[in-house]
Amino acid sequence: MMRDFPSCFGENGVQVADSSSSSSSRITKIAQNLVSCVYQCKLQGRLCFITVTWTKNLMGQGLSIEIDDAANQCICKVDIKPWLFSKRKGCRNLEVDTSKIDIYWDLTNAKFGSGPEPLEKFYLAVMFNQEMVLFLGDLKREAFNKDPVGSISRATFIAKREHIFGKKFYGAKAQFCDKGKSHDVTIECETVGLHEPYLVICIDSKMVMQVKRLNWKFRGNHTILVDGLRIEVFWDVHNWLFGNAMGNAVFMFQTCLSDDNKFWTSPPVLDSSVLAWSSSQPLRDNQLQGLGFSLVLHAWKNE
Repeated sequence: MMRDFPSCFGENGVQVADSSSSSSSRITKIAQNLVSCVYQCKLQGRLCFITVTWTKNLMGQGLSIEIDDAANQCICKVDIKPWLFSKRKGCRNLEVDTSKIDIYWDLTNAKFGSGPEPLEKFYLAVMFNQEMVLFLGDLKREAFNKDPVGSISRATFIAKREHIFGKKFYGAKAQFCDKGKSHDVTIECETVGLHEPYLVICIDSKMVMQVKRLNWKFRGNHTILVDGLRIEVFWDVHNWLFGNAMGNAVFMFQTCLSDDNKFWTSPPVLDSSVLAWSSSQPLRDNQLQGLGFSLVLHAWKNE
């Protein structure tokens, strides 16, 4: 559900093998390929959040759409289970408190990269009382034919959470504000070998920050500037240096849209599983406090 941003540690969650498990068991129990995007909107004057979660596993692609209010109450949730040859196109019609919610999708010819999120040739549309609330994809004509009043998407993209995989280099596409320019984010982290561990982060192949003596600075934060926006970068690589070899590192990019708002002066308090950092409630609280877009990357080492 959304309150866990969203269910990433529930049925779609990370599975980490017990230390006594066999090697083959550890290989099969890895993090799921997952991307969750959170959009903010108003439904009948009520602040709400729409979470779209794309997943990918051996069974195929999966899709989940959940709508929650600002009090963490689930308004509705639709799960489209992984498919191989079916459920690539369809709709769900729901009645919630005398309101009508319609969800349409067409992924028949969708093009995917290495991740679970479609890149082109698709659409996903969420309508509330016959008005378009959220539209994703590039098949606009097909989607807007479903909308009798011809309204446009009214939701604002506020947060994204993604699992990324690599050995030394980890990459992701990111935009740091709603409808902002897409950037290539590259994380380079060396934790083994003859050299001292270090961390380098690049935006569009340009180095924006470097952390040396990573054994002493395995958690921290640093401010960078992208597209004229101040972005606070938080990192936690404790698992890679001192924890379970199957554990993940976490990186968060948090924008600030106003000079009147100040960043945290110290990193958030993290527990060993870093769940507190990446839960939905702090991300939405940040938005309500005037902070901008939040990007959370869970980086997993490939065996």
